[in-house]
Order: sequence, then structure tokens, then C-alpha cells
Amino acid sequence: MRLFRDNGLTIILVLASLLTIGGMLATGWAVHNEELAQHQALPLTLFSYAKSGHFLSALFENWESEFLQMSAYVVLTAFLFQKGSSESKDPDEVASQDEDPERKEDDPEAPWPVKAGGLIRTIYSYSLGLALFFLFIVSFVLHLKYSADAAALEAVMHGEPETTLFAHLGSVEFWFESFQNWQSEFLSTAVLVVLSIFLRFRGSPESKPVAAPHSETGG
Repeated sequence: MRLFRDNGLTIILVLASLLTIGGMLATGWAVHNEELAQHQALPLTLFSYAKSGHFLSALFENWESEFLQMSAYVVLTAFLFQKGSSESKDPDEVASQDEDPERKEDDPEAPWPVKAGGLIRTIYSYSLGLALFFLFIVSFVLHLKYSADAAALEAVMHGEPETTLFAHLGSVEFWFESFQNWQSEFLSTAVLVVLSIFLRFRGSPESKPVAAPHSETGG
């Protein structure tokens, strides 16, 4: 099927995302209802749990770290290098990614922002990093909001006063939730950058050709 051949990577990744979100929803629902039962509270329906701070805080906490890592990686790889890595531009050569898009404004196949020029082209030149950073900010705000909701519910169950959203922003609990995910994202990316110098995966654009020397940089 041509549709799958041309878009298989996106299709599989979206399906995997939906399946794992479903697994997270089902298992989180069971865990949260066990916690509620320990405090003599009524269990939530699956639909109610899907709207709860317990679930949405965990969901956006993970999205936040992913978009932070991806936005940072896009920006860092524009300016920094790792000799021998398939994930890096070659520091000894001029990369096609650094070409001035103005030279292509008359190309009929160039995207319309390139042809438009001016501020539109400038924004488009950095749009991938900007879009990923925007998604990070949105996820961060949603994580904060629902993490505060979850913390408020837990405080009520323990007979303690609820904290405000801004108080929760300054809490060690909220930042622990964020840092525990951020560190894993940066670590896994660093591991990929270094391992791609020495190891290969035939057929993957994330890898150098199997016979390529370790000193060769770029995929």
C-alpha cells in the first residue's frame, strides 16, 4: 500500500503512542483507585480518571521532557559538532543545512515561506526549533496545572491545606517530577550521539553506512 510505504514511520509511531497511552491510562486508573480505597474514597470511573490530575500530570510531564529534549537537540546540532557521529554535521565541511535559503527563492519546489522572503522566511528558517519549544512550553504549563491538581487532592485526602498553583511551581515535588524526566532525555540523546560513532544499524538513516569509517561524520 503506497500510503503506508510513504508514511509508515509516522503511522507506526502514532499507533505506538496511542497504545502506550492506553496502557498508561489503564494501569494508572488501577493504581489511583487503590490509593483512593486506602483513604476510604470512592473509586473513579475510567472517564473521570482520564480527566484527573493524577493521569494528566504524568502524561504532560513526559511530553514536556520529550519536547524539551527535541527542541534543545535541534538547536544544539545547528551550532555544535561531534566528530564521527551520524547525528552531527561535519565540522570540517560546509553543510547543506547552512545554505542561505535566499538562493532558492526562485525554485518552484521551494516551500512558500522561502519564496515569500523577509521575516516570514527568517521565522521559517528556525520554525522546527520554535515549534518544538512552543510544544515544550505548552506541555510544561499543563504539567504544572495538573500536577497542582493532583497535589491538592492528595493534600485533601491527608487533611492538609491545598497549595496554590504558584506555590506548587516553587515546590520541590514539581521540579523533581520534571528533572527526573529531563535527565533521562539528555542522557539517552548523548548515548545515541556517541554510540553512532562506533556502531551501525544497516538501513537506518540514524546510522552511518556499515562500512563507513569511525571518523566519518554525518549519516
